[in-house]
This record gives sequence, C-alpha cells and structure tokens, in this order.
Amino acid sequence: MTAPSGSAAHLQAILPLVSAERMAATVTALAADDFTGRRVGTAGGAAARAWLAAQLSDLGATVNTDDFPVRAVPEVYAAPMVVWGEGETSTRLVFGREVAVHSASADTLKVRRGPLGVAGSGDPSGRWLVVPTGMNLSDAARAARGAAGLLVSRAADADGWQYTVLAGPDPGSLPILTLNADTHHAVLTAATTGGGWWSANTPLRRRDVTGTNIHARFPAAAPGGIKVLLTAHYDGVGDHPGLRQPGASDNASGVAVVLEAAQILAAARPAGVGVAVALLDAEEVGALGSAHHSRQLHAGDVRPLVINVDGAGLLDQAAAVEACGPAHGLLALLDQAGRHTGLALAAGPVASDNRRYAAAGLAAVGIGAGMAGYHSPADTPDRVDSHTLEAIARLVVATACLAAPAPATVSSSIGDKR
Repeated sequence: MTAPSGSAAHLQAILPLVSAERMAATVTALAADDFTGRRVGTAGGAAARAWLAAQLSDLGATVNTDDFPVRAVPEVYAAPMVVWGEGETSTRLVFGREVAVHSASADTLKVRRGPLGVAGSGDPSGRWLVVPTGMNLSDAARAARGAAGLLVSRAADADGWQYTVLAGPDPGSLPILTLNADTHHAVLTAATTGGGWWSANTPLRRRDVTGTNIHARFPAAAPGGIKVLLTAHYDGVGDHPGLRQPGASDNASGVAVVLEAAQILAAARPAGVGVAVALLDAEEVGALGSAHHSRQLHAGDVRPLVINVDGAGLLDQAAAVEACGPAHGLLALLDQAGRHTGLALAAGPVASDNRRYAAAGLAAVGIGAGMAGYHSPADTPDRVDSHTLEAIARLVVATACLAAPAPATVSSSIGDKR
C-alpha cells in the first residue's frame, strides 16, 4: 500500500480534531440574549465582539480591533401599532409576520389614520395607498404626494416571518409598511372597492454608529510562504422590540467555523502557511467591514488568500462556492480540499464579504451552506446542523493545509464564477 503524501498524511492527522460540539457551543453563545442579535453599533454587538476577541486570544493569537464609521443604520425603536378596518370589523396586525416597517420608511411615531386607496389611482391625499404587486416602489412614491403612507407586499419565509433588511435606499418622505401576501391581498381588495381605513405608525430611526472589525494574527508564514485570511461577519440584523432575532445561521455559524479552523491550524499548521482571522462588522448594512479592511490590505500591498464563510447552517447536497478576483489557484485548492474531505461543492452566489476582497484585487472565495429562516426570529441555534458545521470547518482546514507545499495542480470542476 502506498503511504499518503505529506499533505495527505497531515490532513489525516488533523481533520479528526475538528469538533462539531465546540462549534455548536459557539453558535449558541453568539445567539444568546446578551448579544441581542449583534447589530452593528449596539451594546449586543460590542458584547459579542469582546467575547470573540477573548476566544481568539485564548488560541494564542495577537488580537486587535479596528473602528470605522457606519452611517444611517435603520433601527425599529418601537413595535408599530397597525390596525385596519372595513365595515364593522377591525384587525390589529402582528408585527414581524403580517406587517413590518420598510427600511426606506420615514420615521413616524405618531399614529396616522386615513382611508385606503390604490397607488397610482385617484387622489392620494390623506390616504394609505396599497401598492399593487409589480408596481415599482419609486413610481408609487412619486405619485403619492400628500398620502398618509404606502403599503407594499413582501414574501414571508416558511415560518411566516418577514425578512429583516438593513441595507437599502435612503429614507423617503412617507411612512412605508410591508404586508405579507394574504394581508396585502385583503387590503388591496378593500382599497379597490373603495372601502376600508388604515391606522399605523412607523417608528424607524437611523443612527450613525461605529463598526469594529476584529483581527487576529498567528505566527507569520516563512519568507515566501502562503498567507491565508479566514473571514466571517459576526454582526446580525439585531433584535426588534418584542422580537428576538438570534442570527444563529447568519452568521454565528460562519464565525464558529472560522474559530474552529483557527484553533486547529494554530496548533497543527503546516510549515509555510501563515494564518490570520478577520471577524467583520457591518456586513448586514452593505459589507462595510470588509470594504474597510480590503482597502487597508490593498494600500499595504498585502495579498492573502481569502476564505470567507457566510452561513454553515444546513447543507443542501453541496456547499455553495463563489470564486472572485484572481481566484483560480485558490479555487483549485478548495476543490482539492473538497475531494479530500468528501464535501461536494457547487458554484453558487455567496453575496457577502468575499466580494469586497475580490474588488480590491485579492483572490477570494465565499462559502455558504443553508440559511433557512435567516434574518428572522426563526434563525435559532437548534436549526444549525452540527454535521454541516463539521463539514465546512474540515473544508476550510484542508484548504489552508493544502496551500502549503506548492500551488495546487488539481483542476477545479467548479469553475470561476465572477
């Protein structure tokens, strides 16, 4: 029997060290009440950052943090009070399920009441206008001078929750609420027949805050060695009043994978590979943490191989991989690692921090696996699959180890999606 090569033998020795139990504990910790969803600029985000920095320090890394400004982060500061009626009936809507505040809404704490109307039809003055499905919101707003507000349809997830969005356009001049499909249909029908009224507020302020990245450096690579940067965003969309949004899959799971890979590599890293970690803030408001960091790397002519993990909640046959920038060599390493670990990979969009690093000219791959219920109260630790955590962590560890001897010669079956 042929003995395994040096790289293969090293992988056989260290891959069994990957612990799904440790990663599950990390996910549970980050999704806890004390961290309140980890939205950028919040006390919960700061508490999570301190906890993560301590974890990295315990691994023997040199840890520092780096601040950057973040403008106009939307924050629902009170649950909206939304009631509508038709004839003799009235209904109060459930926040987060039947109704939510649109990220482009004006901030109105005082309740506004008015008759229902249809956007683009008739006199909008004083009316809450229902925007028909398919009508552009910008077009509806332009035709809504003097209206009380706009009501738009938004899909709910399988658990019935509306998806929380932080990134988006600047606020407009009107209150805007989103309705689930059934509510939108009922309200549009009432508005079309000329009946019904609507009473609501939209308590949504914008806050200029400070984002903070966490950087950890392990012993440097030997001269001419390969530098590998492991990244994941630790921020989430944050809690709403009365609604916990734990952010377990998005992205406590990705952070858990990066911490686990760092722990394994810190103790058993092959010679010639330098490992650094960046846990990034403000991804949910436009990947601003990675934009800030990638500019610093570009300015310093530092060119690591970037492996970004955004979601390791539940594998659906294969992990999604997006390769960006000059990533052919890195992609080949990832493909080889998938073969070693038995994890199937498939080209797919990973719209996350990896794209910011690629835009700065770095070789970057994004890895994602399942995000059921994300950006909602359904994103809980019990839904994060331990086998998925283990599979993605093994993939990351193997990719870093295979970078050591020489550029990979295995051709990739995934392709380079730009």
